[in-house]
Amino acid sequence: MNRLISYIIVLLSLFIFSCKDKNAFTISGTVENPGSLKKIYLLRADSTQISVTDSTNLSDQGKFQFKEESSYANLFKIRIGGSIFDLIAKDGDEISFATNITDPAHAYQVTGSTESGKIKEFNRISNFYSDKSSKISEEYQNKVQAIGKESDSIINIYRPIFQKNFDDYSKAVLKFINANKNSLASFYAASSLDQTKYEQQLIAYAEDIKDNFKNNQAAQRFIKQMEYIKPVSIGHKAPDFTIGGLDGNPVKLSDYKGKYVMLDFWASWCAPCRQENPNVVKQYAIFKPLGLNILGISLDVDKAKWQQAINTDGLKWNHASDLKNFEGPTERLFHIEQIPSNLIIDPQGIIVAKNVVGPDLEEFLNKTFNKSQQIVKIK
Repeated sequence: MNRLISYIIVLLSLFIFSCKDKNAFTISGTVENPGSLKKIYLLRADSTQISVTDSTNLSDQGKFQFKEESSYANLFKIRIGGSIFDLIAKDGDEISFATNITDPAHAYQVTGSTESGKIKEFNRISNFYSDKSSKISEEYQNKVQAIGKESDSIINIYRPIFQKNFDDYSKAVLKFINANKNSLASFYAASSLDQTKYEQQLIAYAEDIKDNFKNNQAAQRFIKQMEYIKPVSIGHKAPDFTIGGLDGNPVKLSDYKGKYVMLDFWASWCAPCRQENPNVVKQYAIFKPLGLNILGISLDVDKAKWQQAINTDGLKWNHASDLKNFEGPTERLFHIEQIPSNLIIDPQGIIVAKNVVGPDLEEFLNKTFNKSQQIVKIK
């Protein structure tokens, strides 16, 4: 009889512990050294906004608990004082969380959610490069203060250092994404990349995850956006268009059939565009004799200012504009959302590069025209 009772108790205990609430998830947390801190907040990072979804008080023992509903995996944040901690949760998860609020590194432990472990891994990458960037910035500011003013020589030293740190971060993120495509954490990591610079990689990533995260609105919007811009991405044939030239005559992309042409989207009012113009002028002078053509497409609405900027910057290539800012049909055709932007199209009409500026533009043109000259010599 005692054996039977023991057996029933074991079965009941198994039943109790296996009965997770499938219509909600729970976060059970512990905060060490909370001091005067009493209130803890749970934030939902859904769609395009972050909003407070719940709050609770800490117990005398530094304990707290949240119970929330999410029918699909989604990013949540716990706000404890001035610190934010990321979690990924969905209905049925039973997550344990712990942190020491006095820890300057803001370290935390999380169990019960593999996805939360992945977002924590991504945050380690992000924090590492963010700390490096802060140190570089501090060093730069100290140099500026030492001489009492901004200096082109100092900027020229630190600009490539900042850029290298950003490039190293992006490479680390791409590696993380490729290793964790089935994790929602990879999507949030992908969202931190420069879409202009890494468009090709992000389109490929969207293809890989198109059957994943079907209920997550942010992920689905990203996938649709990548599908939308794919037809004008690298490797695709550039669609033909007609646009008004500076002289009033129509200009067509098909006018450049059989030639290399760079579509350079810019505007007189765009400071980064004007800063990039001397580099484009330099590259045009070098590569025009080798076959490079440029069609400048301005997002100006004032023709006089557009003409003045062309003269001032010495832009000696063909120019055209819809004179409709970002709403022009050519801008919309190529999904231009920021400038400077450019596309380089080969003699077969295929887009072979996008948004290459600065040293990257020179490197690309060197490789392209050296290769094309070699092909001509072989023929």
